[in-house]
Amino acid sequence: MYNTDIPNREELPSTAKLIRSTIIAAIVALVLLVTVVMPAEYALDPTGAGRLLGLTEMGEIKEQLAEEAAADEAAKMVAVQSSTEREAPEVKEPVVAEAVEEPAPSPEAEVAPSEPAPAPEVVEPTWQDEVRVVLTPGEGTEFKLTMEEGATARFSWVSEGGPINFDTHGDGSGQSISYEKGRGVPEDEGELEAAFTGNHGWFFRNRNDNDITLVLRTGGDYGQLKKML
Repeated sequence: MYNTDIPNREELPSTAKLIRSTIIAAIVALVLLVTVVMPAEYALDPTGAGRLLGLTEMGEIKEQLAEEAAADEAAKMVAVQSSTEREAPEVKEPVVAEAVEEPAPSPEAEVAPSEPAPAPEVVEPTWQDEVRVVLTPGEGTEFKLTMEEGATARFSWVSEGGPINFDTHGDGSGQSISYEKGRGVPEDEGELEAAFTGNHGWFFRNRNDNDITLVLRTGGDYGQLKKML
């Protein structure tokens, strides 16, 4: 049977080589942590490389899912209440108002007929884009507008078949921002002003037990409406 030869002392790496290899490995690990792991897992992108590689958006979605799961658990705990803890509504006795006799109108007084006020004119907003998408239980989707800094876009969306969770946010030029978040919202409308040049829009997720249909309408000062997810 052949035994492996024991290497000579000259063939073994020196202490300086081991230290240099350790330092190189530590630097490589640090670079991967900053450019890959942090953007993909925690949506932290100090170098901007994660945004270029598409990893920061992955981290943002993971953070959104974690927040939704935590909020679901908190909502379930608050909803579990014993019926004995609920106070009975206070019953108030009805107040009977005394009848007040009014003087009869004079026969000489003439009442001029009142003319009905004209109905206010309703102006329907005009939209540049409209999208309609069906989301299954647990499914999410994302739409964003390409906008310049300070530009304002109008929007209106409705969730048919049940309420929906949403996160209005933006990213671009190495920056990111969260405008508004909501849970169990059936519809919303308003204006979105871009804090910086980039992509600004909405992430939606269906937390119902059935399919829902999301209808999104947009108009105003933006380049195009893009489906990101």
